[in-house]
Amino acid sequence: MSAERISRRAFAAGIAALALADRAGAQGYAGLGETADGFAKVVPGKIFTFPADHGPHPEFRIEWWYLTANLVDSSGAACGLQWTLFRQATQPGLQGEGWANQQVWMGHAAVTRADTHRFNETFSRGGIGQAGVTAKPFAAWIDDWEMKGSERTDDRTLAPLTLKASGTDFSYALTLEADRSVVLQGDGGYSRKSERGQSSYYYSQPFYRARGTLTIDDKPVDVSGQAWMDREWSSQPLDADQTGWDWFSLHLPGDEKLMLYRLRQKDGRANLLGNWITPDGRSAEIKDAGNSLTPLATTDIGGRKIPTSWRVNLPARGLAIETTPLNPRSWMGTGFSYWEGPISFAGSHTGIGYLEMTGY
Repeated sequence: MSAERISRRAFAAGIAALALADRAGAQGYAGLGETADGFAKVVPGKIFTFPADHGPHPEFRIEWWYLTANLVDSSGAACGLQWTLFRQATQPGLQGEGWANQQVWMGHAAVTRADTHRFNETFSRGGIGQAGVTAKPFAAWIDDWEMKGSERTDDRTLAPLTLKASGTDFSYALTLEADRSVVLQGDGGYSRKSERGQSSYYYSQPFYRARGTLTIDDKPVDVSGQAWMDREWSSQPLDADQTGWDWFSLHLPGDEKLMLYRLRQKDGRANLLGNWITPDGRSAEIKDAGNSLTPLATTDIGGRKIPTSWRVNLPARGLAIETTPLNPRSWMGTGFSYWEGPISFAGSHTGIGYLEMTGY
C-alpha cells in the first residue's frame, strides 16, 4: 500500500471519527434526529426517476445503499451476508472539489453463520475517487468493495449486479438477478418517520436471486438464495426523541414480501410502520391499529440486552409469526454499533428474512 493511500485512509477515518464523536450523545440514534438546516427536505409527492435515483443525492445529508442476503451453502446450511455503503455530508452547499468535498463515505460488510459472525468497516473522504456511486452504468464502491452493474443492467429492476466485499477473515462474491421492478416503500416512496414530519425517500429491490461464493477462514463454499436491497435518503430521518429502530425484511411464502419496523421513542412508545408487497410488486402500507411487534427473548451482548426473538402480529393480513435468529450474537461492533443478522420465522407463515436493531 502506498504512503499516499495510507494518508488518505488515515484522513478519511479521522474525519469519520470526528463525526462519530460529535454525534455520540446527539439526538436520536447516530445523530439522525439532528436538525439539518441548509440541506434538502423530503416532501410528499416525489416522482422517482430511474436510473437517476439509483445514484447519489448530495443535496441531502444522509443516504445508503443497503443489501442483505439469506443464503444456503452447498451442504444446505443457512448463512447470510450484508453489504452497505453510507454517504453523509458534513455540511450543505455546493460540492467541493477533491479533498474539499464535504461527503464522507462508510462501508459495512458482514457474513453470518450459526457458529460465527464476521464484519468489517471502512471509510473514505469524497471527491478523490476512493468511494462513490454512479447511476449509469450503476456502480457503488468503496476501495475494492463494489456493487456493480453492466450493459445488461435494467434501470427498472437494477439487475443484474455483481457484489463483493472482504475482511481479514472473510470475503464474498455474488451475482444478483431480478425480473421485477424496484418497489416504492411508504406512501409512493415517501416514508414518514414521525408525527412531526421527519421522513425519507425509500425504495427497495426485494426480489433479488443471489448466487456466488462465500469464504470464511480461507474455506470457500458455493451459496445461493434471496437478497433484498434498500435505498433510502433524507436529511433528518428521525425525530429528536426517537432512539432507534427494529427493522424486518421478510420473504414470505408465494413470493410475497414484508418490510416492517418500529421506531422507538424515549418515553417508551413505538411507531409501527411498513409495507406489504405482493408477488407482482404492488406495495401497500401497513396501517392497522392492531398490528404489534413484541420481544420474546433477549441476548446479552457486552452488557446490552438485545431482543433477538420477536412475535409479529398483523391481524388484518392473517399473519402471526415468531422469529428466530440464525446467530443471536450478530453484533456489528462498528463506529455506530447495532445488531444485524438473518432470521427464520414460523407460525401462520414460514420463511426467512433479516433483522436490524439500532440504539441498544
